[in-house]
Formats: sequence, structure tokens, C-alpha cells
Amino acid sequence: MPEGLVLLVNLVRGLVGAVVFLVRNIVPVSLLGGLGWLGVRYGWAVPVLVLVLVLVGAGAWALADRPSFVRYAFRPALARWRLVRVYRRDWQAVLITAGLTRTHKGRVYLPTLVRVRCGPTSDRVLVAMLKGQAPDAWEHVSANLAHGFGASLVRVREGDRPGRIWLEFVRCDALAVPIPALPIPAAAAVDLSGVVIGRQEDGLPWRLRLLGTHVLIAGATGSGKGSVIWSTVRALLPLMLAGLVEVWAIDPKRMELSFGRPLFERYGRYSDDPKGGMVELLESAAENMNARAEQFAGVTRSFRPSREHPFRVIVVDELAFLTAYCPERDLRKRAESAIAVLTSQGRSVGYCVIGAQQDARKEVNNLRNLFPTRLALRLDESEQVDMVLGDGSRDRGALADQISAVPEIGAGVGFIRLETTPEPVRVRAAYVSDTDIRHMITLGVPGLGGLEAGEAA
Repeated sequence: MPEGLVLLVNLVRGLVGAVVFLVRNIVPVSLLGGLGWLGVRYGWAVPVLVLVLVLVGAGAWALADRPSFVRYAFRPALARWRLVRVYRRDWQAVLITAGLTRTHKGRVYLPTLVRVRCGPTSDRVLVAMLKGQAPDAWEHVSANLAHGFGASLVRVREGDRPGRIWLEFVRCDALAVPIPALPIPAAAAVDLSGVVIGRQEDGLPWRLRLLGTHVLIAGATGSGKGSVIWSTVRALLPLMLAGLVEVWAIDPKRMELSFGRPLFERYGRYSDDPKGGMVELLESAAENMNARAEQFAGVTRSFRPSREHPFRVIVVDELAFLTAYCPERDLRKRAESAIAVLTSQGRSVGYCVIGAQQDARKEVNNLRNLFPTRLALRLDESEQVDMVLGDGSRDRGALADQISAVPEIGAGVGFIRLETTPEPVRVRAAYVSDTDIRHMITLGVPGLGGLEAGEAA
């Protein structure tokens, strides 16, 4: 190539690079340019005064309305800083090492870094993949990306359009500290389509849907299944006192739910009888559900709780005992049949089954596909994650087998998969102590004191 043409090509490349830089950094370049013009035109005291006024105004904004300041000023500035100093600086080196680039005729093609958004504990990086590239290629090297950009974990999410993905870089664990029991809400604030029982990893309240679904909770011993159950009961307490919700509790272990037996017997039903009482309670729930369905047929298509027809939550603390471990075969068959009826037909008429179990294997509970909402707490094996949440959930970041076994760190922490999205969400349920449960019983059964409630249980 002639020397003059080489110089011309390099000049064009330099001009294009300068234009791209100015476009990408139009805001800071404009601000610096404006301050420089003020300094040259009026002296450098003027831009310094402007900067002081801006800082004072930002401080006043932060004091007056911190949430809006964080949302519209701090986090966009932090995102811009991390885009330049963390991701764009090492983008090419990390992606080449991870094998996410392609080389054609000596030229290296890189996926495009589109934008960065910062949250309280994580960064979301929007990436335009190479033509023909799939999200699976990024999921397989998520550990490489995490180490390359200094994150503790990376999750791959669907992007805003085909060919794009979000990379969620987790900077710190927002759920490492136990959450105390949440305040009992007012009855008007309880929404059965999303009762607040804890917190999500992004800092938002964790709203567990009960109306129109069933919930399966799977976790090893000590993983915090009781935290999820009792936080749900606590959130429902105002509607229980109002007669709009009933909780029917089945307690094969006779430990977790028995502590609130006076509350369940007052505002629902309770059974821990392994000789048929628990199965009879399930069958009674199925019969009542069928009677309600017959009454609603041709009258209404949507359920609204009332005193005549309360919303019923059937809580089974150890589902596997009824479906697999019960020594009497007839009781196992009857229990499985009743649960199948409730989970397949009960959603539309105001019935919700919450089942908790330790063993995630299908032969222990072959009805798990009838539970649209599934929660995986700490599990013993990586294969169990997909058994509970569905195929590919662990590759999408649901590392339930890596949750800490230390109760203060990992109890109540899990990943939930909703029927409307395949992406697992990391959550933690609030811890409801024995004292909190006694207080709930005192509110629900005023004639029974806190000490007496514990002894009665």
C-alpha cells in the first residue's frame, strides 16, 4: 500500500475514533469544555465557584430527597465511572481470554459493550453479542467473567432484544445478614398476589404470590424452610384475624408448625396425626374445594376472598412424608390423590398449597410440576437445583448448592422461579423467632398468654 494511502487511512481512523469518543462522552466533554471557556473568558475563579455551587446543590438534594438523588444522580455517575474504569478498560483482554471473541482474516471481532447500570449490590452490563452467538456461550464462562472483572458472581439474563444479553455482576452479598421478622402489616396493605416475606438481592421487597398459584419449597435440613412458612403466615395474619384467610396446617414433624397450633386451630385447621388425621385434613380440603368450584361454576371466573369463602392456604411442612415416607401405602395414595386434586384445580377457587420438603428427587414427589412457584433453598447437590427449579436454572445463576450452611449466613436464602419467567431470583426470607410467634398468637388468641401459647404448642 502506498505510504500516502497508509497515512490517509490512519488519519480517517483517528478522526472516526475522536468522533466516537466525543459522542460516547458528550456530557463530561461538554461540561469540561464549558468550564474551560468560563475560565478563559472570566478567570478561573468563576468555574471554581460554579463547581462549589453544584456540589452544594447536590448535597442539598441528597439531604432533601436521598432516593431520587441516588436514582438520578449517584447511580448514573457510578455506572459511568465503572463503565470506563472497570469494564471498558479490560473488556478486550477478558473476552479474548474467555474465548468470546472471533478472529477473521487477522481481525479480532468483539461483542459490543452497550451500557452499564449500577444497583445497590450489582452491576448490569448490556452486551450486543456477535452474530451467531448464543447466551449459552456466556453462561459457560461466567466464572471467567467474574474473576476478570472482580465480581463474586456473574449471571446471564435475557436482553432487551434478540442478540443482546444482560450480564449481572454481583459485587457484594446483600443477603448475608439475617433479616428480622417484618412488621405485621395492616389488613388493607396485604395483597395476596404478592405478600412481603423478605428481601430480594437487589434490595426490593420479596413479594411471594399466593393467589392463583401453589408454592413448593425445597431445602436441606437447616436451610430455613420454617422462615419462609412463618414469614408467610405472619404476612397473612391481618387477613386471618379479619376472617378472609384460613391456614390449614399439616405438621408431620410435630415441631415447626406445632408452635402456632392455637393460631391455626382458631383461624383454620391443624393436624399432626400420622395415623390418618393429616390425610383426612387434605381430603377435607379437596372436598371443600370441589364444593366451592361447583358453587362458583357459571357465576364467576375470578376469586375474591370473603368471610363466606375465605382464601385457604394449605401448609404441609414435610410433603415427602405424605407422598413417599409414610409407612402405610393406602395413606400415601390417598394423600397424593388429595394433593393432586388441590394443586391441579384449587388455584381458581381460592386454594393455595404450600409444600416444604428436604428431598428434591422426583420419586419422592412426582407432583412438583403442579407447583407453578418453586423455591430452592440450600441443596446438597448441584443436580438438585434443576430438579427443583427446572432444566438450566443452575446455569442461569441459581447456585442453591453453594449457599452457606451457617444459619446466620444462609438460612432462608434461596432462589425462586416464577411461572412467568425462567430467570431465577435470589431472595432471603425474614427470620420469625419464637418470641415473634408468641406475639402473633397473643394477637390472634387474646385469651392465651405468650407463655401459655408456647406451652400449649
